[in-house]
Amino acid sequence: MSGIPLVYYLGLAVILFSLGAAGVLIRKNALVVFMSLELMFNSANLLFITFSNYYKALDGQILVIFVLATAAAEVAVGLALMVAIFRSKGSIDLDQMNKLKG
Repeated sequence: MSGIPLVYYLGLAVILFSLGAAGVLIRKNALVVFMSLELMFNSANLLFITFSNYYKALDGQILVIFVLATAAAEVAVGLALMVAIFRSKGSIDLDQMNKLKG
């Protein structure tokens, strides 16, 4: 990996994943939660690519393509749900989303 030690990639992935987890746990806006989830997915992708390059195998890079496709589908469905909820409730605050029973 062009002379950069493996530990730097691992540290960056841990920092990105921690920021994403903090965003999911702390924030109440659904869009910010989705962006935090994407940050967590991308930190996992960074690890897949790092170890794929380190061990000279293509398995991790192929898995990244599937993770990106799944994340894109998840975002499309999630944004469609958020638009529908915003039209009915007028807000996408996560605290109000648990009141969707009626």
